[in-house]
Amino acid sequence: MRITALAGGIGGSRFLRGLLRAAPDAEVTVVGNTADDITLHGLHVSPDLDTVMYTLGGGIEESQGWGRAAETFTVAEELAAYGAEAQWFTLGDRDLATHLVRTRMLAAGYPLSAVTEALCDRWQPGVRLLPMTDDRVETHVVVATENETERAIHFQEWWVRLHAEVPARRIVLVGAEQAKPAPGVLDAIAAAEVILLPPSNPVVSIGPILAVPGLRDAVKAASAPKIGLSPIIGGSPVRGMADAALKAIGVPTTAAGVAELFADLLDGWLVDTVDEAATEQIEAAGISARAVPLWMTDPDTTAAMARAALDLAEEVRTR
Repeated sequence: MRITALAGGIGGSRFLRGLLRAAPDAEVTVVGNTADDITLHGLHVSPDLDTVMYTLGGGIEESQGWGRAAETFTVAEELAAYGAEAQWFTLGDRDLATHLVRTRMLAAGYPLSAVTEALCDRWQPGVRLLPMTDDRVETHVVVATENETERAIHFQEWWVRLHAEVPARRIVLVGAEQAKPAPGVLDAIAAAEVILLPPSNPVVSIGPILAVPGLRDAVKAASAPKIGLSPIIGGSPVRGMADAALKAIGVPTTAAGVAELFADLLDGWLVDTVDEAATEQIEAAGISARAVPLWMTDPDTTAAMARAALDLAEEVRTR
């Protein structure tokens, strides 16, 4: 089975780990979000790509879901002693090696897709990991200042330094209109037998991927069933501050609200059992909806989620 998933962040990475457990013989391609990318201390950091790579490759810090296991922070401490910004985004010593290699390869002229492939040669994540684009796309957040003027900040500053506590007036994808899908992305979507939207942040993880020109249309045109899993359970994000991002684009923080955000391309949508009442509203939007446990509490429950998504895909395919 050929599966293509659009993923970013911790939720997406953990779901993918369950997917590989549920379908060990599947050929899985992951199109990763790169709009979270940021340059820090002269280094190109790709948080979502690295989280997928580390999680599936066995190098993630499980307690937090990001960064390297058994990490040390000697370099970060020295940078802080010099007063070097940005101290609100801490890079561990082991993690720095990844960013050093990435930055050096990019400077040598390799595209991000080739760099990602080279990095994955070490980690062997069990999937083909593709960035959504080789071009620069960054999520910026427009916030109000104390005198009510507006300023734009990088998404990572809003998310990590400000914890999304400052209301976002708008979310802007800088460079998205000029970007092109990375090599292999459109082919992976067209060839897929199932397309999955894991429970990633719908606005700043899945949204930027679909904003790359041609990508949303490719997903819509694909013959494969398109199945998503809600990142919202009982009116709250499973993890992180997705509610703040949804509020910025005027979408309610509900399982049905997120489903309707992707209604033009979804065939099926899984909600948690506590949101079973929402399935009627989702079905009314033309999307097959099922209620199953969606808390990724352990590998077995996560694999069961993935199997439920694949079962719904088969149901959609044969009806």
